This record gives sequence, C-alpha cells and structure tokens, in this order.
Amino acid sequence: QVQLVESGGGLVQAGGSLRLSCAASGRIFSIAAMGWYRQAPGKQRELVARITRGGSTNYADSVKGRFTISRDNAKNTVYLQMNSLKPEDTAVYYCNADVTVTLVSGPVPYWGQGTQVTVSS
Repeated sequence: QVQLVESGGGLVQAGGSLRLSCAASGRIFSIAAMGWYRQAPGKQRELVARITRGGSTNYADSVKGRFTISRDNAKNTVYLQMNSLKPEDTAVYYCNADVTVTLVSGPVPYWGQGTQVTVSS
C-alpha cells in the first residue's frame, strides 16, 4: 500500500557530510509527521529527528546543531542533512512516516528498509 524508499547512505570520513532522502509512495491521502531513526549494532533504535507537516522539528541532543531535517510535502519526501559526522553516528538509518490512507482513517506509521551510514575515524 505505502512504500518508503531511502537513499543517500554510505561511507564518509569523520567531519564529512551526507544527505539522506526518503520518498513515500502508494496509497497516500496525507502524511502527518515524518522522521529519521537510527540503530547501531547492539543498541536500540533511537529517534534522530522528526518534523511535522507544518515544519516543526525536534532533534536528539546528540545531533543538535549538526543535523537538519526538512521535507517537501508536494513530493512526500523527507530529508536529513548530516554535517560534522562522527564515528558514533554510524548506524542504519530508518525513515518513518505517519500516513493516512483514506479520508476517514487515522495515521498509521510506516517504515523504510533502512540505509547504512558508516563514519570512519
């Protein structure tokens, strides 16, 4: 029904930058909040950043001032600009979107397949 496809991960040296993108497609009436989460080996998945449809944002303390989340509502796409990357940012990054598929249904969370970000020291 709804698919989220991430792109933009890869390998980068510490201090470098990457930009992640996530496009939602399928049966979509509207999308409320969208966000990025990450999961490092042996750790729980954690929130990185989240953005409402109106553009309000919140960030994990560990990425404040380095990462910026944005979205294009017309394209159902969310972005994560990651600057000043650190080795501890290494993780699989997952896109999340709260999608409403019909006029009368409520939002349901969907997840992307994940994209690997590796930061070398």
